[in-house]
Amino acid sequence: MTENEVGKIIVDSAIAVHRELGPGLLETVYEVVLAYELRQRGLSVEHQMPISVHYKGMAFDVAFRADLIVEKMVIVELKSVEQVSQAHKKQVQTYMRLTGCKLGFLLNFGEALMKRGITRAVNGLQDD
Repeated sequence: MTENEVGKIIVDSAIAVHRELGPGLLETVYEVVLAYELRQRGLSVEHQMPISVHYKGMAFDVAFRADLIVEKMVIVELKSVEQVSQAHKKQVQTYMRLTGCKLGFLLNFGEALMKRGITRAVNGLQDD
């Protein structure tokens, strides 16, 4: 399965979760429910995965935790805020660079319509 195929399932799943639960819950609720939905659709999902950062021979073992890593190839960062900021978008891009993932999503479950809350980010991803 390619990154783009996984990405389509992620987006479809996020929309389904948002339709069922609506906006306004805590981010952790959406994280657990989305991970469950993705697993129900046959994908492997790791959540709150510790990611190391290496810098000039130094290793920082838990530099950050990825909300979700799907199929070991797509980073998913979840928010439940009124509006995402540029800092949130940069966060996803940095996570992708540090993990080597080529595709990432910033999903804001705080939006009234989920399709407005989806930001797709790429890092050297080739079109299928």
